[in-house]
Amino acid sequence: MTLEPHGAPARVALVTGANRGIGLEVCRQLAARGVRVFLGARDYEKGAEAARRLAGDVSPVALDVNDPDAPARLAAGIGPVDILINNAGIHYDTWETALKADWRIVREAFETNLFGAWRMAQAFAPEMRARGWGRIVNVSSGAGSLASMGAGTPAYATSKAALNALTRVLAGELAGSGVLVNAVCPGWVATDMGGSGGRPVADGAGSVLWAVDLPADGPTGGFFRDGRPVAW
Repeated sequence: MTLEPHGAPARVALVTGANRGIGLEVCRQLAARGVRVFLGARDYEKGAEAARRLAGDVSPVALDVNDPDAPARLAAGIGPVDILINNAGIHYDTWETALKADWRIVREAFETNLFGAWRMAQAFAPEMRARGWGRIVNVSSGAGSLASMGAGTPAYATSKAALNALTRVLAGELAGSGVLVNAVCPGWVATDMGGSGGRPVADGAGSVLWAVDLPADGPTGGFFRDGRPVAW
């Protein structure tokens, strides 16, 4: 991360879906760098328990990205942030097919994976633009790549593809403002959603943090894994 001038206030980050897995590890790594971190969780008590396990300036906040009013309410409560990590995700629906999809699952996936991130951007990006600096990282997945997409996980894959599209649109709207917006695939990570056998969660979080560390002239509107472009 770019070093701040001596005496400058620490950067402030907000991570959604952060009481476990990749989100929690992202909070850990950010806090270790001296960033002030807001750890977002639907269940405040679970978020508070997770925050207590971390060193540094980490504050739990109740945040359900499916609640249409929650992002704006949170923005009013905590003020502006410099770094927004849209990590909250749901429904890796390996048991579904597109032709027999449960519409409840599909709607829930889009509500969290796409609309939740969209609401968060609406709530926090304008102030980033006004301040002339910001990083928005949308935690996506290779499952959302149209280049490699096939059968399987229809709700998850299509909602992540839509999140990638949102990344492009937001990056275009914020171009030249000092706010960089990118989608990042953390890879197959050993988490509750990813299951056993994936790579360490610290490596997946490192892929996300790469997009936070980008310099002012870094890429925006891209899709990356471990700092390398992923085919859309």
